[in-house]
Amino acid sequence: MSEKTRSYERIPYLIFYQDKSPFKETYAGPLDFGALKSHHLKPAEPKSNNVILFMHPIGGGEYLPMVVALAKAGYPVIYCQSRYSGNDSALIMEKVAIDMGNCIRHAKEQLGYDKVILAAWSGGGSLSLFYQSQAENPTITHTPAGDRVDLTIQDLIPADGVMVLAAHVSRAHTLTEWMDASIMDESDPEQRDPELDLYNPANPNQPPYSEAFLTRYREAQVARNRRITQWVKDKLADFKAKDRPNEEFGFVVHGTMADPRWLDPSVDPNDRQANWCYLGDPQVVNNGPVGLARFCTLRSWLSQWSYDDSNADGVACAGKISVPIMVVGNSADDACTPSHTHRLYNAISHDDREMHEIQGATHYYFGQPEQLQEAVELCASWLQRKGFA
Repeated sequence: MSEKTRSYERIPYLIFYQDKSPFKETYAGPLDFGALKSHHLKPAEPKSNNVILFMHPIGGGEYLPMVVALAKAGYPVIYCQSRYSGNDSALIMEKVAIDMGNCIRHAKEQLGYDKVILAAWSGGGSLSLFYQSQAENPTITHTPAGDRVDLTIQDLIPADGVMVLAAHVSRAHTLTEWMDASIMDESDPEQRDPELDLYNPANPNQPPYSEAFLTRYREAQVARNRRITQWVKDKLADFKAKDRPNEEFGFVVHGTMADPRWLDPSVDPNDRQANWCYLGDPQVVNNGPVGLARFCTLRSWLSQWSYDDSNADGVACAGKISVPIMVVGNSADDACTPSHTHRLYNAISHDDREMHEIQGATHYYFGQPEQLQEAVELCASWLQRKGFA
């Protein structure tokens, strides 16, 4: 059965953009031009002339259960990829915000939608909040590496509302909470502090972890992130001193899935299973090819992953947004745990906010039709009450 016969039509399309850059950071194509791959899901009987926009820094979610279910329920949906589709090794969050702005402008000016509601899903949560804060009050003119990416001249169009769905607080803070605190030498990741190595069976610190151990571990995670950041800044300064200001450098970050909460469900508790994360066995993921920030570049580290430098901090950005916001968490989420949901909700500075939790739901709702339906109904109710449907 084609998708067109299942109550909506899926239309792939491209959004072309021009963005001058002193060097190429996305694969192939002209230096100053690119294309954003997008999917437009048009219901046979749309509930309104407003559209829900999903965007993740590296995309890949146009067929996720929530995206499809909203379209089947009668809500027009766009899933827009960023210029860094499928590869975040050189990703600059400030440029992804420009991409989101291009998607919103196209939705309004080319597709003719009246209002745009951001579906801030998972890693798209902090991106959407970052975008909206800059669209309402643009302040950023340079990336954390000092490169000129001026959001104040982009004429970013603010969205009309935000649904924060199964989202984490930021790429930088999430990576830091997941980092393997035992790694002592980035050039030799086998050099580990045995008392901080969660996967060392001889480690005297075993689940359930003591508060003292968790405090020590969290401090070591932040310290490791900051050591990498300082190395990155020193490397960039060295290139600049050698009159090579556009030079880049690729590197590997080992050990990025060693959060105590994956081994001890009493840490930031919810209904997730022990010794598991959304990517599988956390010990395997810790050094596997799909771990966060595994393959990275200097500028991208500062923009995406630096604990102190990244501008795309969902908590900081949420407090700067004026439009209605709904926050939804999943009680069995094995990626974005309850503290992230609550931190985002508590950061919202106005009263037009609400928070919900879907019992038993995992991160993606795979194989969970009842929880998926509940999530769609929550969104439908909020959209109707806010005049978006």
